[in-house]
Amino acid sequence: MDALAPPSLSPLCRLEVTVGPPVELGRVADGVRRIIPITGGTVTGVERAEGTLSGVVLPGGADFQVLRSDTLTELEARYAVETEDGERIWVTNLGIRTGEAHDIAALVRGESVPHDRIYFRCTPRMQSGGPRWGWLAGRILVGTGRRTPDAVHLDISWSTDD
Repeated sequence: MDALAPPSLSPLCRLEVTVGPPVELGRVADGVRRIIPITGGTVTGVERAEGTLSGVVLPGGADFQVLRSDTLTELEARYAVETEDGERIWVTNLGIRTGEAHDIAALVRGESVPHDRIYFRCTPRMQSGGPRWGWLAGRILVGTGRRTPDAVHLDISWSTDD
């Protein structure tokens, strides 16, 4: 059997998502639940033949987190982006963040942790009914993230294989 080639990835954009103070829900059956309000942000795209995905992150979204253990956090962010030409894109971003227990605890307290000590990967899905960015719904996107006290920084790439 021939091996299938791994997907090729190409940079799409960087998201700088600003966040508010967490809403702590406490321990539930599957871990400790938190809601992190999304207050805004920017999208800076890479210039490509398909266009440049740039614009703003609209306020009103949130990151719904489950701290599964002292070292593992599952993330589910839902928010909207408005491009420079006015097209709106719905984003659902699933991710995981892992690290040493003391580093994860520092992030939860709102402290800075060097990004190389945290594994933060995500798989955003982007949906738009508009003419320019509707094709994103048919692509796999992969991201690398970094959390700072007041923002989440995501570098998003897409699978360019057809």
